[in-house]
Amino acid sequence: MSAQPLLSIRDLAVQYRTRRGTVDAVRGVSFDVEAGSVTALVGESGSGKTTVAQTVIGLLASNGHVSAGSIRLTERTDGLTDLVGLSERRWRHLRGRCIALIPQDPGNSLNPVATIGWSVGEALRIHGWKDRAKIRARVIDLLERVGIDDPETRARQYPHELSGGMRQRVLIAAALALRPELIIADEPTSALDVTVQRTVLDLLDELRTETGMGILFITHDLAVAADRSDALVVMRGGQVQEAGPTAGVLAAPRSPYTRTLLADAPSLARVVERAAPDASVSATGEPLVEVSGLTQEFVRAGRSPLLAVDDVSFTVARGTTHALVGESGSGKTTTGRSIAGFNRPTRGGIRVGGTEVTALAGGRARRAFHRSTQLVYQNPYASLDPRQSIADILAEPLRNFGIGSRAERADRVAHHLELVALAPELGSRHPRELSGGQRQRVAIARALIVEPELVVLDEAVSALDVTVQAQILRLLARLQAELGLTYVFISHDLAVVRQIADTVSVLRRGTQVEHGAAAAVFDHPQHAYTRELLAAIPGASLRGQSASRPSAPRKEEVPA
Repeated sequence: MSAQPLLSIRDLAVQYRTRRGTVDAVRGVSFDVEAGSVTALVGESGSGKTTVAQTVIGLLASNGHVSAGSIRLTERTDGLTDLVGLSERRWRHLRGRCIALIPQDPGNSLNPVATIGWSVGEALRIHGWKDRAKIRARVIDLLERVGIDDPETRARQYPHELSGGMRQRVLIAAALALRPELIIADEPTSALDVTVQRTVLDLLDELRTETGMGILFITHDLAVAADRSDALVVMRGGQVQEAGPTAGVLAAPRSPYTRTLLADAPSLARVVERAAPDASVSATGEPLVEVSGLTQEFVRAGRSPLLAVDDVSFTVARGTTHALVGESGSGKTTTGRSIAGFNRPTRGGIRVGGTEVTALAGGRARRAFHRSTQLVYQNPYASLDPRQSIADILAEPLRNFGIGSRAERADRVAHHLELVALAPELGSRHPRELSGGQRQRVAIARALIVEPELVVLDEAVSALDVTVQAQILRLLARLQAELGLTYVFISHDLAVVRQIADTVSVLRRGTQVEHGAAAAVFDHPQHAYTRELLAAIPGASLRGQSASRPSAPRKEEVPA
C-alpha cells in the first residue's frame, strides 16, 4: 500500500435543499480507499452511503451540495486532485478514465434501445476514441473479460435479451472500459440470486487483484461486506458509526448499531425468535395445502410451450411455513401464484383446505377462496394504490368482501395497524410517505385483514434492508404463532429461508430437486444444486470460515 491513499475523504458534509428547508444528509464522514483494496460502506436505506458515492463521482442531485470537507483522489498520472468544486469539464475528463461507477439496477441502468456493444463503448467515445474498429475490438475484449459467452453475438443484442447476471457483467465491462483506478460499486448485486451474486463478486475480486484498482463497495448487507472488503465503514443517519479494518470491526464492534447489523444479518442467524404459540392455534400437522404433480406450461407464439413448472408435489401442514427456494426462472413464483389461484395449471392438482383450486370457476367460490388465501407481493410500493390513504388501502378488501359496517371496518383497520406495529396516525398518510419497511407492513396487514388461513409471500422481504428484514420476519413469526397462519414463503435467499421455514422445496428450472424438513435440507443437502445455493450464502467469514477471497496486491505488483 502507498503512503498516500487512492481516495481520501475528510470531514465530508452534504446538504440537500428541499421545500421543508435544508436537510443534512451526510455529516463529518472520513475514510480512505487504498489502491488494490476494497472499502465497504455499509448502512440501511437513508444512512447517507449512496450520497457519499454520488459525491465522490460528481453526480450529486441538483439540489445537493458539499457544505464542508474534502475528497482527494491520487491519480497515477496527474497526482493529487481535490474533487470538491471541480468544473463539469474536469469531471468529464475524470469520469470513466479515473473513476467509474457500477450502478445498482442493471435493468434500469442500460439503455433499452441501445445494443450491448454500444453501451459498453460509450465511455470510449466520450473520451475521444474515433476508430470504430478499435472501439469494437475493445468492447469484445471487455465482454470476454467479464465472462460473457459469445461476446460477438452479445454485443449485437439488447438488454432485454440478457439475464440479470449478464446485464450486471455488462455494467462492469462498461465501467472497466478505460481502466479506471477507482471503481464505485453501488449495491451491484442486491437484485441478484445468491449464486449469480457470488459469481459477480468473484469477478470484481479477480479484476481488482489483476489491475490494482481500488473499490468503494456500497452495500446494506454486512455479510457481503465481511466476505469481500479489507476496510469497513458503518454509516447511520449520515454519520460514521464505526470504521476500521474489516476483521477488527467485526471481531469487536464498538457501535451498538454495528452489533445490531451483525445480529440481523440473515446469513448468520439460525432461526427467528418465535413468539410463544397459543396452544389453540399452534401447528397441528394436518395438511392445509396439498400440491400434487403440478405442471405449468405457457404458450409462446411460434415456439414450443415454456415448461415453467414440471411435476411438483408437496404438502404444507396447518400453522407452518413451507418455503419455495430457487434462482430466477426456477418456477417458484409460478408455483406460488398457482396455489393462490392466479394461474390455471396445465396438469396436476392443488387443494387448500377443502377447496380444489384447479377446479375453481368464477363467481362466489373464487371470491370465497381469495378471502381464505392471500398473496403478498415483493414490491409493496407497486402493489399499493398511491392515491389512497393507508386506512383506505386496508379497508378496501373489507369493502370488496362486504365485511362489516363503516365503523366496524374502521375498528378493524386500527386493529391491524396495531397488529403489524404501525402507529395509528399512519392511517392518514399515503404510501409515498412511508419507508419500505412500513409499506411492507401495510401490505401484510392488508392481506391479514380478511382473516385468511393461508398467506403466500412472494419475495416479501428481499428488497428490504437487513434490519427491516429481520423485523418483518419476526413479525411474521409472531403473527403465525398468534393467529395460526400457514405460509408459503417464496425466496431466492436461503439465509432468510433458514430462519423462517419448517419445510422446504428447492426448485431448479421448474423441477423440484429436493424437498423435506428445513433442518434436514440445510444440514444434510442431498442435491448438488442445493449444496451450490448453500455455498453461495454470504457471510462465511462471519461464520468462522475462510472467505476464500483473493488478497490485495502490493503496489509493486500492480500491472502497468
